[in-house]
Amino acid sequence: MEKYIKCVNIENGMPAVTVAEKRILFEISTAKRERVKVLKIIHGYGSTGVGGKLKAAAARLLEQKQREGIIKSFVGGNEWDIFNQSARSILDSCDEARKDPDLGNYNAGITMVLL
Repeated sequence: MEKYIKCVNIENGMPAVTVAEKRILFEISTAKRERVKVLKIIHGYGSTGVGGKLKAAAARLLEQKQREGIIKSFVGGNEWDIFNQSARSILDSCDEARKDPDLGNYNAGITMVLL
């Protein structure tokens, strides 16, 4: 069965960065096999108020995977709105993403990934 959006919470259990990175890679691979169009990653924002380690690690990893052609694009939750070009590419590829409750809410604890 084809899904359009899959949501995964890598913050759950407060894993080490290396564990979270492995989980992201696993979830990308699984989502692609399941023919998911958009992966929503919940990584949290961090308790320091300046962004957490999981958020930063996810961004670095996704930048690498985009360069390698594994993913098409991604956008952090703080830029997940209709005015961001990367967000628009996700929205144009997946109408269901327009129903996402975080769209336009500037949730820095998530990242949207276009597979």
